[in-house]
Amino acid sequence: MAKADQFRDLSDDELATRITETKEELFRLRVQHATLQLADTSQLRQVRRDIARMLTVQRERALASFEMGEA
Repeated sequence: MAKADQFRDLSDDELATRITETKEELFRLRVQHATLQLADTSQLRQVRRDIARMLTVQRERALASFEMGEA
């Protein structure tokens, strides 16, 4: 499980790429869970929370750039 500070160190492009990759990982985990192949179901929760953290950092950056007049 990653901390939000680790995501804040990434550039905007890297963060967007990480979000996409993590969403794909979540999809794979959901498929495994549906086919009863996922042994550790807590992974679903961890990945969802990581996605939420990344989206939060992305939103913070969007709001900061908007407030600075860079919209």
